[in-house]
Amino acid sequence: MNITIIAPHFAPDTAPTGEVITQIVNELRQLGHQIHVVTSLPWYRNHSVEPGWTRRLIAREKTTWGKITRIHPFASKNRTNLLSRSIAYAAFGCIAALTATFTRRTEIILAMSPPLTLGLAGWIAAKRHKAPLILNIQDVHPDAAIATGTISDTRVIKGLKRIERLSYEKADAVTVLSDDLRTKLISRIDAESKLRVIPNFVDTERIYPGDRNNSYRHELGLTDETIVMYAGNVGFSQPLELVLEAARYLADRDDIIFVINGNGSRRAYFEREAEELPNVTFMDYQPRQRLNEVLAAGDIHLVPLRKGLSSISVPSKLYSILAAGRPVLASVDPGTEIDLVIARSGAGRSVPADDSREFIEALVALVDDPHGRASAGLEARRFAEEWLSAEAVAESYNDLFFELRR
Repeated sequence: MNITIIAPHFAPDTAPTGEVITQIVNELRQLGHQIHVVTSLPWYRNHSVEPGWTRRLIAREKTTWGKITRIHPFASKNRTNLLSRSIAYAAFGCIAALTATFTRRTEIILAMSPPLTLGLAGWIAAKRHKAPLILNIQDVHPDAAIATGTISDTRVIKGLKRIERLSYEKADAVTVLSDDLRTKLISRIDAESKLRVIPNFVDTERIYPGDRNNSYRHELGLTDETIVMYAGNVGFSQPLELVLEAARYLADRDDIIFVINGNGSRRAYFEREAEELPNVTFMDYQPRQRLNEVLAAGDIHLVPLRKGLSSISVPSKLYSILAAGRPVLASVDPGTEIDLVIARSGAGRSVPADDSREFIEALVALVDDPHGRASAGLEARRFAEEWLSAEAVAESYNDLFFELRR
């Protein structure tokens, strides 16, 4: 089957959603599909197009399974400027729509959101090819942006909600990552039968339990200290104030180091806030091939989300942590997918979102229980192997493709 996939990121870009769609493509090609990936030039790590990819609007690659068209993301260094980000998303979406429209005949179109503009790009291309459109929701927007305060202008919110409704209306199927996301969207979809739950997954062969005393840990100048790690985007959705508060509380313990590995719109702010905290270290995004090493170096991994966001977002890094066999401490809304996965897997603890007292108490309990951490890590890996395989997720998409093509 000829498939077109429109996604904001794809390998070698380091964004979590890029990791997800790259692995989906790898699995789908093994099922015999020919795939055209329409995506951006690699830019996520430093919020600018990476060396080797600059000075071009579009780059094209041929592969054994199809082709990749990479479009300039028009990213701005000013990550908090809503107008510039909106213009960038719109420009990228327009070129993506044209690219996906004027290409060889396709039988299925899969578009990822966010950004919302890619749903409309998918619709334009689907109309041209007379092909079914699948809209894959990684985070529910504009809800996430509203909840974090990134967007507050009522006119902008109204416009984005109109785009959201239109995207759902024009899609033939809408896939979400969890049952609570499905429940949240039921009232917004014109036909409940469109909604399908297909979770993200993790490559348990590429990500596995590794040696904690590796070169990444040595780069940090650490040996036997307990590393409490947050690895991921440093933005408005992630309340890393909790992490700094815990670091202040544990500042007198030289056996605990907090590592924040990632970039984002609020990194500079958190670096300023942590200037007087010698037990907090910031690291840039690492190359994709070092992901397993980074995860292995952490003794406890943190998954914090602001109150209200856990029902509209399931960070893919959770699955990577489980596959790496490391314990998790999550600060999320009770009863949502992250909370349930941690409870079912036995991979660690979760506490209510934005509750710093419970967060610190749970963290101290994990730090002081190395045997419990080791057991949680074993359970995390077991759960990843049994429930989060890429093959099973790809089969779910494959079944949906053939169902819609009839």
